[in-house]
Amino acid sequence: MRVRIMVAGAVIGTALGVTVSAARRWRETWGIKADETVKPLPGDEVVTMPVASETRGITIDATPDQVWPWLVQMGFGRAGWYSYDQLDQRGRSADDLNEAWQTLAVGDIMPTHPGGGFEVVALEAGRSLVLRSDTALVKAQAEAAEASARDGTTAFEAAPAGLQASGAILGSTPQQFAASWAFVLEPIDPGQTRLIERFRVWYGESGFGAHVVMPVVGFGVFVMLQKQMLGIKARAERAARERAGSSAPAFPGTATTAGELGSPVRSGRAKRAEEPELATATVG
Repeated sequence: MRVRIMVAGAVIGTALGVTVSAARRWRETWGIKADETVKPLPGDEVVTMPVASETRGITIDATPDQVWPWLVQMGFGRAGWYSYDQLDQRGRSADDLNEAWQTLAVGDIMPTHPGGGFEVVALEAGRSLVLRSDTALVKAQAEAAEASARDGTTAFEAAPAGLQASGAILGSTPQQFAASWAFVLEPIDPGQTRLIERFRVWYGESGFGAHVVMPVVGFGVFVMLQKQMLGIKARAERAARERAGSSAPAFPGTATTAGELGSPVRSGRAKRAEEPELATATVG
């Protein structure tokens, strides 16, 4: 019995080690180009001394102006985040462009949940979008949401279960933080765009719990961003192909909604067929 337990332990330990090692290599190589990692990008000035920074890119077979509308309409209750919707949406992310969500300006909030989200701090149409959040912004949004619920200005809206679970985990993270999230579009070959995302974060003093949780949160951020980039790529490329084959406008007039607003126009089967698989997708 003792030998069997030792053998079983060795097998499990080896499998776990392989899994962790593969996950580490995946995170350290996916979407990373050395020059993109070190080059200055819009938004770097928002968090000047980050504790951690993630820079990843993906090549999209569409022009920057064809990719841009998919960035502008992101957000909870809008088009979604094109990622794992069960974690950050009530329904599926939109598969089509919605003209009603194409107006975005510096100072606007791109919502991540009911009552709060990232603030737009820089925007250059067709080129870059920079979002930010910090301790003061999160606190102000929470207080405003509570005040509105108390005085009846707005009805209380509970966050989706996935966001509530994430919030419980993040309860162990440092109380003082600042983060920036930049989306940059760079034209490369004709009809191709390089989408580069950079997430920078600074956080203050923290206890033991945060030191345990933060690496897990960091890996979770990578997984969500990777899925999001693949989602943007799939949608932009599909729309570019459709526009190339017809004279249809970018905004067909039939709104595709996300979250609790409704279901996308395109079927789930069509969407699954068009999106790259997470484990097998490659970056151009």
